[in-house]
Amino acid sequence: MTTRDTPLEYLTTTKIGEKGQLTVPKQFREDLGLGNGAPFAVLRLGDGLILLPEQRRFEHLCQRVSMSLTAAGLTPEDVLATLPVARERVYARRYAKKASGASRRRSRNSRAANSGPSNLRGK
Repeated sequence: MTTRDTPLEYLTTTKIGEKGQLTVPKQFREDLGLGNGAPFAVLRLGDGLILLPEQRRFEHLCQRVSMSLTAAGLTPEDVLATLPVARERVYARRYAKKASGASRRRSRNSRAANSGPSNLRGK
């Protein structure tokens, strides 16, 4: 089956199962290289649905990124060299907030523990 040469092709009819799942026949899964858990974009077109394997979108995105990096004169080594600094920035942004939130929770919890029911009796 030549999927890239045929703009629209009727494949088969399938049914929705108990849990809302559709079964893609084995022949078409194999033709498209789809395994278990393959992600799909679901598009609505009027009264119909179009299922688009996300793999194609991912491949297209990779090609565009590659072309952009090449046009900018960057090599894979240049990009890889930026990862440690980028990783540190992401880590600091992500976990600095959690660490400051945890310290605020600890101070609130310690205040709550000190003003518990035993301290209320004297008031």
